[in-house]
Amino acid sequence: MKRFPTIAALGALATVLTSSVIAQAPAGPTDADLMASATNTSAVLTYGMGPKAQRFSPIEQINTSNVTKLVPAFSSSLGGEKQRGQEAQPIVYDGTIYVTGSYSRLFAFDAKTGEEKWEYNARLPDGIMPCCDVVNRGAAIYGDKIIFATLDAHMVALNRNTGKVIWNKTLQDYAAGYSNTAAPMIVKGKVIYGNSGGEFGIIGKVEARDVNTGELIWSRPTIEGNMGQLNGKDSTITGKTNASWPGDQYKTGGGAPWLGGTYDPDTNLVFFGTGNPAPWNSHLRPGDNLYTSSTLAIDADTGEIKWHYQYTPHDGWDFDGVNEFIPFDAKVGGKTMKLGAQANRNGFFFVLDRTNGKFVQATPFVNKITWASGYTKAGRPIFIDANRPGAPTTDKGSTVFSAPAFLGAKNWMPMAYSQQTGYFYVPANEWGMDIWNEPITYKKGAAYLGAGFTIKPLNEDYIGALRAIDPATGKIMWEYKNKAPLWGGVLTTAGGLVFTGTPEGYLKAFDAKTGKELWKFNTGSGVVGSPVTWEQDGEQYIAVMSGWGGAVPLWGGEVAKAVQHINQGGSLWVFKLPKS
Repeated sequence: MKRFPTIAALGALATVLTSSVIAQAPAGPTDADLMASATNTSAVLTYGMGPKAQRFSPIEQINTSNVTKLVPAFSSSLGGEKQRGQEAQPIVYDGTIYVTGSYSRLFAFDAKTGEEKWEYNARLPDGIMPCCDVVNRGAAIYGDKIIFATLDAHMVALNRNTGKVIWNKTLQDYAAGYSNTAAPMIVKGKVIYGNSGGEFGIIGKVEARDVNTGELIWSRPTIEGNMGQLNGKDSTITGKTNASWPGDQYKTGGGAPWLGGTYDPDTNLVFFGTGNPAPWNSHLRPGDNLYTSSTLAIDADTGEIKWHYQYTPHDGWDFDGVNEFIPFDAKVGGKTMKLGAQANRNGFFFVLDRTNGKFVQATPFVNKITWASGYTKAGRPIFIDANRPGAPTTDKGSTVFSAPAFLGAKNWMPMAYSQQTGYFYVPANEWGMDIWNEPITYKKGAAYLGAGFTIKPLNEDYIGALRAIDPATGKIMWEYKNKAPLWGGVLTTAGGLVFTGTPEGYLKAFDAKTGKELWKFNTGSGVVGSPVTWEQDGEQYIAVMSGWGGAVPLWGGEVAKAVQHINQGGSLWVFKLPKS
């Protein structure tokens, strides 16, 4: 007699089979995938296209001989009225392009057609206080999650297939001036990020959370004197209390690491740059004001600072040190060294030993620097004291003209390093400012500057300049001059190309060796995002966000007036070669 399975048995079998299928199905990128992402040509898994964020692709299908044939594959609109400051870098995985938009939005687009799959809009409160526009620079992907930060200081993990919320954690108090705009990074199952809000007297922090739960693992304040945390308990004080900050000023010291970090698997260090000290008025806070305007090398497991280098001690010009610190290897004196490079807002291009933070060299990458004449062999700036804004009394202090302007010889827009040429490609700007100090006292949630300023162009014919720099010598190998400021990131490829965008709306391609402009396409709005590239179905694609905004139209003084005709927008543009 045959025995047929019961309904209960069939249900149990179905559960087992379903569980087996789920277990075998790939959940998504793993830690190992993220660490190997610099050589993964079929996806863009990390901000910076690899943990070191060199923004170099080994793909060479599109090259100097055929880039002139590049055409749009599709364009996808972010829609709505929230069309300003699209500074994001796309993430590409498994047939989907993920981009963040202004006002803390995240979109998933079909990578073949551009059709929107889903959209997430953060519910922002009325009281948010973003310093420099309502931007977001990108997301991080891990397993079944796509993760990004919001203007009201939250971190949100969404299901990458559906856009549904998996976890949502409050990071800081937005009413005190905190916000978050950078793309997080993921290292060993930890989401690592920095906060924004240095203009409001907040305390900068680099933190790590469990990627699966969002729970805090470690927290490292970037201002000396503040207590860190590890696994829910107090760990160590950052630096030494009152060593470089008088009185209680370390409690409102700024130093926000608002751009995010890079990671070196060789040393297990995450590198985060820190922002300006608060207030801007340097006469109110004597001392070096550690660890502002610096790069911090932080142990990825514990949050302990292993070394630091301060680019602008006792900063009085708003020369944030947040710019990306890019690890690279090169020969110095015949010996291969583990180095790192940063193009700083203060106008100098730095090379450091990334294992210990020791100074190697600093060379100017803009034509006019008035605050310092150079650096000593020990890596200390040689200040020009007459160019520090004067101390105020009851009224504002004496005004000085300073170059670079506070928006920087290079601001947030990431540079790229070519493993072919050995050059760094730096989006620079030539401008100066009238700056003066004013009396100021701290008030929670209020701007904490103590300074006034007006930005002015230095040249009639250009402000922006894309420059190829040889890190061995600091020499500028070629440059491309642009009428408007450059405010977008850079991509370089094994096809011998360099891509970047302009506020005039163009995505442009240059010869990486010579700087010759080879191709351009106008996207209809200013390009202030970071381009990426990947292969799909045997073809190479280039993608970039288009949408004018950011700090220049808000803070740019006379420069802002010169570019006020540029239209805002919000679109993802994707390009490829036409099929033969």
